[in-house]
Amino acid sequence: MNQATTKSLPLTALAVGETGVLEDDTAKAVSDRLCELGFVAGTHVKIVRRGLLGDPVEVELRGYRICLRQDDLSGLRVAPPERNSS
Repeated sequence: MNQATTKSLPLTALAVGETGVLEDDTAKAVSDRLCELGFVAGTHVKIVRRGLLGDPVEVELRGYRICLRQDDLSGLRVAPPERNSS
């Protein structure tokens, strides 16, 4: 994996409405429960909205939405999906 071509960022850095793809090192950075909920490498995630003070964060993945605290999401890194302008 060449990190020079992939710009990863924390999931919590995405703005409302932005999407990303969870990266390979996700499994070791999150709890087993988050992995069971679908937070695994290759999953497309979208930030739907944030609470008034930025917490909790509503995330959409695999056809459902879940609200989690930023602390729970802090270990997750995403790569923005490539945009093909054809």
